[in-house]
Amino acid sequence: MYDKSYGNYSKSVTQTSAIATLMRNVYLWMTFALATTGLTAAYIASSPALTQIVLGGSTYLILALIELGIVWYLSSRVMSLSFSTASILFVLFSILNGVTLSCIFLVYTMESIATTFYITAGTFGGMSLVGYFTKKDLSTMGRFLIMALIGLIIATIVNLFLQSTQMMWLITYAGVLIFCGLTAYDTQKIKTMFLEMGGEKNEATLKVALLGSLTLYLDFINLFIYLLRIFGSRRD
Repeated sequence: MYDKSYGNYSKSVTQTSAIATLMRNVYLWMTFALATTGLTAAYIASSPALTQIVLGGSTYLILALIELGIVWYLSSRVMSLSFSTASILFVLFSILNGVTLSCIFLVYTMESIATTFYITAGTFGGMSLVGYFTKKDLSTMGRFLIMALIGLIIATIVNLFLQSTQMMWLITYAGVLIFCGLTAYDTQKIKTMFLEMGGEKNEATLKVALLGSLTLYLDFINLFIYLLRIFGSRRD
């Protein structure tokens, strides 16, 4: 006689394994993008000629706008794109982001950048594990964090004119807290999406994995930038 409870348990185990595989794809894509960004930034910073081109005139602003355009396009159209096209756009974005982030090598010492990266990796990893394994629904917290992020962006723009040191540090610590929370929230959201899609590995779930890796990549990069303000040692 067939034991339905055993069948349901077996299906649950299979689904859990499939979701774990998809989450590995998310982290692998994110790691690849971070490595691409880091290598690109280091290469640009090592060349005075390239650095001058990137930071000179309106080039930096144009590159930043292109980055925003790619993120918006990929986030809104990923399911209608082929997986290969979406992948190319993601890689292109990670390269462009490396170009614009190359300026940090001119401001901070290599040692402090490396130290901050390890601190970011540990913090990000811990918060992502919380989001993956917690049974608590983080959607309410996520909505609050998104509103807080909007406020953070507005405060950052305002402080460009005020040039307040106190406000800058307030924004910095708030940014760390917000992106720590978003890391946990986004991880749970990605896992939930895989559950709702049945946990099967197909082109649709691979696209979701790619979009999830972009989301976590952005969380990592922003967390790194805010932590670098705290732990970074400026060059003489």
